[in-house]
Amino acid sequence: MTIEIRHLRAAIVTAGTQSFSRAAKILSVKQSALSRRVQALEQMLGVQLFERTKRGTFATENGKAFLTVAERIVTDIDNLLTTAKNVSYGEEGRLAIGFSSSLMTGNLRFAIGDYIARYPDVQFDGIEGGTEKLFSGLQARMVDAAIIPALITEPGITRRNLWTERLVVAVPDNYPLTTADAIHWTDLRSEVFVLPTQGIGPVISEILAAKLAAHGHRAKIIAQDTSIESVISTVTIGRYITIATEASTGVNWPDLKFLEIADNGGPARLEFALFWRPDNQNPALGKFLKMLQERYPGLQGE
Repeated sequence: MTIEIRHLRAAIVTAGTQSFSRAAKILSVKQSALSRRVQALEQMLGVQLFERTKRGTFATENGKAFLTVAERIVTDIDNLLTTAKNVSYGEEGRLAIGFSSSLMTGNLRFAIGDYIARYPDVQFDGIEGGTEKLFSGLQARMVDAAIIPALITEPGITRRNLWTERLVVAVPDNYPLTTADAIHWTDLRSEVFVLPTQGIGPVISEILAAKLAAHGHRAKIIAQDTSIESVISTVTIGRYITIATEASTGVNWPDLKFLEIADNGGPARLEFALFWRPDNQNPALGKFLKMLQERYPGLQGE
């Protein structure tokens, strides 16, 4: 048996995520298949690369030494592939940006659009997913930067606050809530919500549950393995409602209304931030950071 690039990549991503399941999601393979690749690599080398525990999967000392070399090999191969693409398509590097919010309208779409327009020869790859997937991608160096809700901190990851978006309730246009002068969190205590398991759905679920619990109520939330756009499109059926950000309001949704949620004297908002590894030397990422600083000069990092 010969060591292949897929064996090396499986080991590298597993080490970065410290989890076979998370690594499998990033590489879009079954967990069993990824585990077999790592086991096959260990058998070919005659070395145990990982310690498998209930807390996670951690590289052994021998594994760390091997993975250092493996990362260089995979990086060199990826660079060769990128160079080949550059020759064929005139591209100047590649930028992989993860996001969890809607791209229909709003700040995220404008920021990405600005970058593509300004640097047309850079290959831009958008990666949509939830926070766990995108953070795993950052740690495994599969994602250059991620724009997601700023509710999380992660060791070794730099965060820079970007913008806030209003949270809105999506309801049928004849729904009882539409006659209220203002919508407060407590007005939603009896409602049934459907929220996606993808994108910002889990974050909004946590916010909704926390806001209602603060007033002694339990949120009624149904999770669906779909996108926020798919959830919104079926709200008009009238069996449930949902919560989205203002990025979803820029599209014409027939027979649907978006209502602001009042919170602490103003509209309820969700803050977004940019996350990236400070040791990422990708020039395309440097251009993206510079463009965002120009577009949002008040950005603060931590």
